[in-house]
Amino acid sequence: MSVLIKDTTREEREKIVKDGIALSTLDALPPTKEGMEYFAKYIEGEMELSEITDAILAPYRNK
Repeated sequence: MSVLIKDTTREEREKIVKDGIALSTLDALPPTKEGMEYFAKYIEGEMELSEITDAILAPYRNK
């Protein structure tokens, strides 16, 4: 199953994010406010998940 914006509806993207957050919080902290803002952009079709990953990891890659 593709999670690209072009292959999903807004409702499907919302479910993808909710499911991902639920799984990640089983053994980790909930996403930050910044992370949630990025996820909202994915749900609205403004950013792909790969772009979000790059944006979140960028500060750590530049060290």
